[in-house]
Amino acid sequence: MSEGKVALITAGGSGMGAAAARRLAADGYRVAVLSSSGKGEALANELGGVGVTGSNQSNDDLKRLVDLAMERWGRIDALVNSAGHGPRAPILEISDEDWHKGMEVYFLSAVRPTRLVTPIMEAQRGGAIVNISTAWAFEPSPMFPTSAVARAGLASFTKIFADTYAAKNIRMNNVLPGWIDSLPATDERRDSVPMGRYGTSDEIAATIAFLLSEGAGYITGQNIRVDGGIARSV
Repeated sequence: MSEGKVALITAGGSGMGAAAARRLAADGYRVAVLSSSGKGEALANELGGVGVTGSNQSNDDLKRLVDLAMERWGRIDALVNSAGHGPRAPILEISDEDWHKGMEVYFLSAVRPTRLVTPIMEAQRGGAIVNISTAWAFEPSPMFPTSAVARAGLASFTKIFADTYAAKNIRMNNVLPGWIDSLPATDERRDSVPMGRYGTSDEIAATIAFLLSEGAGYITGQNIRVDGGIARSV
């Protein structure tokens, strides 16, 4: 159990972010949730936490979430960086504007809250961060070009962050989901998975909860695939 610990979840109004918020609350965390739709704020209230309706692309909105958690509980132990959906198009038809938007959605959305919570975790002498990435970060698919490119950058950021803050007991890891039930289901996608099924948001949430736990205290800088075997390490 993590009774008394505080977790922030961005883009937590639905899908994997919402599942993470529910799982962490069930594990005893006090949760603060950000989403642009208002669903995150409603979910946080349902879970006995606090919420902000705003964007993870806004430093001001993220600071409101951090400040609200600190005012309410005086600490932040965990951060889960979820994201929405960025532009998709054939690789050379993506405009400069859409490449920049992809970086906002998939990369800077994790960097911004990390900047805000890391000094707090330093003062507490510990903390853990998990970024929800994609199984296609290292074996990119033309279906998700801006996601794959930006999240390959997120993997590098995570390794540098881990190198920098490991000695201060602040960990960062990435979860790499494959086809998850929060996405539209097709037979072609399901048949591409060795396990023959979509994963569930709850399975992603369970992986996140483990990576935030004391049991994962010696794990940092890693990219953990949760994809039914689509991508396999050599």
